[in-house]
Formats: sequence, structure tokens, C-alpha cells
Amino acid sequence: MTDKSPAPLVAAEGWHVLHLFYKVEQGAWTLLSPEEQFTARTRLSDLVAEIRGTEGAQVMTFAMVTPKADLGFMLLCADLHAANAFEKRLTNALGADVLSPTYSFLSMTERSEYTTSEAEYAETLVKEENLAAGTPEHDAKLTAFRERMTKYMKDRLYPVLPPWPVMCFYPMNKRRGEPGQNWYALSFEERKKLMGGHAKVGRTWHGKILQLITGSTGLDDWEWGVTLLAHDPLNIKGIVYEMRFDEVSAQFAEFGEFFIGLQLPLEEIFGRLQL
Repeated sequence: MTDKSPAPLVAAEGWHVLHLFYKVEQGAWTLLSPEEQFTARTRLSDLVAEIRGTEGAQVMTFAMVTPKADLGFMLLCADLHAANAFEKRLTNALGADVLSPTYSFLSMTERSEYTTSEAEYAETLVKEENLAAGTPEHDAKLTAFRERMTKYMKDRLYPVLPPWPVMCFYPMNKRRGEPGQNWYALSFEERKKLMGGHAKVGRTWHGKILQLITGSTGLDDWEWGVTLLAHDPLNIKGIVYEMRFDEVSAQFAEFGEFFIGLQLPLEEIFGRLQL
């Protein structure tokens, strides 16, 4: 036996992401004295502050809308051991049996396999913009492309999520096994073309929706988790509705439950949950 902490378990690329949704068991909460309740609220507040002060970690706090859940956290950690330890502490921070997990999802930030490569972009410049390779104009466009892609990859793999007030989360799969609807039976070229059109639709919502796609193949029951942040809930409805007419969704997508949360400080959440 040893008290030595395990070495950090950090992936070669990307962060671990946990979506954690809970019901508040008011019966268990009312059994606590006012002093115990104050201590419990302080313990959870201090834990959230600790996570936010930890390098390679983030946590977002939500008052969940609808009785599917009351309280939600989105936890991002570079170290899987840290994610696991923080999750256990979040679950128990308000006291034994006060928070009852209703849904959880484990995934990882990841790059898209369908991202345009530098070679593909360079070829596009030659074919579609008539910019010969090696010319100053061609080189300038390539330099700008590299800069955009560097930021894009950083935002996908190591995102810093903003305090936008509305959060939507849902898991999804790509269909398999149905004749004509097996995503994995398509060639890479077909899938890349379809995803290019899908992404083009998504880009029309830039500035209204911040979307983070995280991969969960081998980690949870679905293949991806989708987190949408918005200022206006109407834009959540809008993007999900519009994207479903795109062939990638219409022909190949399966969706799980949808969860809506409001990103708020813990003190406000405590008041709403009567804690």
C-alpha cells in the first residue's frame, strides 16, 4: 500500500470532458442543520473555485431547465485522474445523498478527420482562384490558412468556453446497418463531402452558437457529445432544426436525450434550488 498519488493520465491530444447532471434530494437536504447546509454550500463553492484554479481544468455550472435534472456541471480536465477525483467530490460536496446523478457523459475533445489539409487548400487555390503555387499571393493565402487552422485546432482540442447563458447538450451516433443509411459503409471521400456541406450550414450560425463536438467512441454509450452555447434559446432551436434537413443528419444521425441548462454562478443556482 502507498499514499503516493498516481502519475497524471494525460492523453497525447485533447482533454477529457464530463457532463454531470443531478437531482437535488430535498428530503436529504432538509435533514441537515442550517450550519451543516452553510458548510455544504461553502464546500461546493470552494471546490468549484479549486477546479477553476487548477491548470488544465475548467468547470461550468448550470441550473438545469425541466425536471430531468436540477444541477449540472461541465468538467474539462487534461488529466483523467483529476477529472475522476473532481467528479467524485462534486457528487458528494453537498453531503451524503443530497445530489443524485440523473445523467452523465464522458467524452474527449478531438480534431475532425474531415478537416481540409494544407495540401488540399493549396490545390483549391490553384484550381478555383487561379493562384499559381509559389506566387506571393498563393503563399500569403497559405500563411493565413495555417494561422486559421492553428487557432481552429486549439479551440477544438483545448477550448476555453465562454459564459454564454444557454447550454444545450445531447449525445449522437451515426447510423449503421440500415440499407443506404450506414455511415460507415460510405467511402472516406463520400463522408468528407457530406461533412463539408454539414459544416457549411453550421458556419452560418457563427456568433450566435458556439459548438463543441467531443468524441466518446469507446468511452460512453454514444459516439459523440454535442454541446451548444448561445445567448438566445431561439438559436438553439434554430440550428438544431436547420441541421436536421442536411443529409448528414437526415439520413445518418441518431440523437439521444436533450438537456438544457442556464449557466449561472453557484450562489444564484443555490437560490433557485432552495439550498
